[in-house]
Amino acid sequence: MDRLECANGKLKTPCTNMGSMSSFPMNVSVEYAITALEREMRQPNPREVALSEAHGLILARDLHALVDHPSLSDSALDGIACRVADTLGASSQNPVTLEVIGEVQAGRVFSGRLREGQAVRIYTGAPVPDGADGIVPVEVLEFVEGNSGTTVKVFQGARASDIRARGSDFERGQVGLTRGTRLSSSALALCAAMGHARVEVFRPLCIALLSTGDEIYEPGEPLPPGGVYNSNRYGLEAKIRSLGHEAVVLPRSVDTREALELALSSAGNVDLLLTSGGVSMGKFDLVRDLLIEHGEVKFWKIALRPGGPAMLGRWNDLPVFGLPGNPVSSLVVFEIIVRSALYKLLERPDAPHRILKATASTAFGSVPNKRAYWRARLEFENGHPVVSDFVDQRSSVLRSMVENNALVVVQPGQKVETGDEVEVIWL
Repeated sequence: MDRLECANGKLKTPCTNMGSMSSFPMNVSVEYAITALEREMRQPNPREVALSEAHGLILARDLHALVDHPSLSDSALDGIACRVADTLGASSQNPVTLEVIGEVQAGRVFSGRLREGQAVRIYTGAPVPDGADGIVPVEVLEFVEGNSGTTVKVFQGARASDIRARGSDFERGQVGLTRGTRLSSSALALCAAMGHARVEVFRPLCIALLSTGDEIYEPGEPLPPGGVYNSNRYGLEAKIRSLGHEAVVLPRSVDTREALELALSSAGNVDLLLTSGGVSMGKFDLVRDLLIEHGEVKFWKIALRPGGPAMLGRWNDLPVFGLPGNPVSSLVVFEIIVRSALYKLLERPDAPHRILKATASTAFGSVPNKRAYWRARLEFENGHPVVSDFVDQRSSVLRSMVENNALVVVQPGQKVETGDEVEVIWL
């Protein structure tokens, strides 16, 4: 395993409620945190499911086409199939007349062979008859019924480009979808077109959520002075499910060692435990203390804002990622660290975020020794992306995550003035 790079290396750091000293990386980079979290988790086992059960799941192996598509060269539109040479020079003033010797629809094959001066009426998706090398659309045709049969006046030359060649979409044996692909509706349609009734996918991850703090109450409960409603639980649960994984919500834990230790140990057989709160510098940040004293700590603090106090560790062999308690910090750290780690774990080829360059219509500040992710509003002016700062960047201002649709990435010490180009994560 490659050595992970850390911003400040391994530091001896005192814990508020401990008399001893512990050694683990601190103030790690965003990239370090993503890689460390991904390595602490186990890739879920593959399983085979029917296509009807596979929407949103992640493909566990490359998928090869079992057939050619189209299986035969077919027509891209309604009209006639004929020889291109027979319609050269055809126009509205100088139409060409051809003999119609039959018709063919999708799912059928014309049994004869076209000869000079002949045409076959054809419909979209129907195999092109032998001898034909072009299609004329029905809009520029005039069919004439006569005693000796049907003829057609052609007012435009036939086009070979309206024939979809056999295997032009994909050929048998070709890789149509790669391992790690999320099976969207379009991807499922491609699975079916390639001939697969069942696919091998990764089992969805099971991620437990534990909210901590005496001040936390569920919406609908009476809110005493100093209390806050558990917004983190609902935001994080939705994010987990939007990625196609299962969220297990644990009962919240009050700020006592006994209650928190019981909560950590009751997570059950899950792939990851996300805690909310209890990882900062305060006396009652007990998630931090318990992991240091009785578990393992892989790192504490990430060099980013908001969300710096995040912690990664293990409890009874269970990976535990401690998110900050502030709602904005919790959601941003999930978006930047957890989402990215889950993409890496499942080998997804697509990027976890939509990143683009935009012009700053306001200035953006920087933070010494930390990468900043500022909430911002992304808009398009004459097709060009423009981004503006949200005035109140405090981690407690949860409405900022609704009123804005982007995060502006500002590197440590970077100076961003109005008119500068900035990196934007479009949410």
